Amino acid sequence: MQAEQEDRFHEFVRARWSQLVRTAYLLTGDVHHAEDLTQTALAKAYRSWWRISRTDNPEAYVRRMLVTCNSDRFRKRRVAESLTAAPPDTARRDENAGRVEERGSLLAGLAQLPARQRAVVVLRYWEDLSEAEVAEALGCSTGTVKSQASKGLAKLRTYPGLAAGRPVSGGQGGGR
Repeated sequence: MQAEQEDRFHEFVRARWSQLVRTAYLLTGDVHHAEDLTQTALAKAYRSWWRISRTDNPEAYVRRMLVTCNSDRFRKRRVAESLTAAPPDTARRDENAGRVEERGSLLAGLAQLPARQRAVVVLRYWEDLSEAEVAEALGCSTGTVKSQASKGLAKLRTYPGLAAGRPVSGGQGGGR
């Protein structure tokens, strides 16, 4: 039975690793911190996989662990945020350069948001979760999700480099 649970966990990790790291990157702004954060959350998930795998949505459970581990990173260790206002330089220009610059501006804008607003905006608009799913992931009410999303989007709209009047959404959709 233990080997079967381990196989299921490894299958979950293989299927979800990239998406979890991407979410962690949007929360941390640093690829190395994102990988560390994802590994930390998955290590914790591994210890309780027998219980997590029985839930309706193990991915949502692990995503919440990811957000919690990110919050703990600041709370327990009092680590200063390492997010930067400017994304790294791109190596070359191509036909998608405008989109790359806009994405860079969006990432830089996200870096300026407080951690809670950033988490709400990332989960709601980049990960395309519903308000209820974001509330569950963050352990707060849907009203908090709505207010934090509103405040976060308002700040992003004023960030230089983001096209005025265009909806701020990450990649997969525009929310539900």
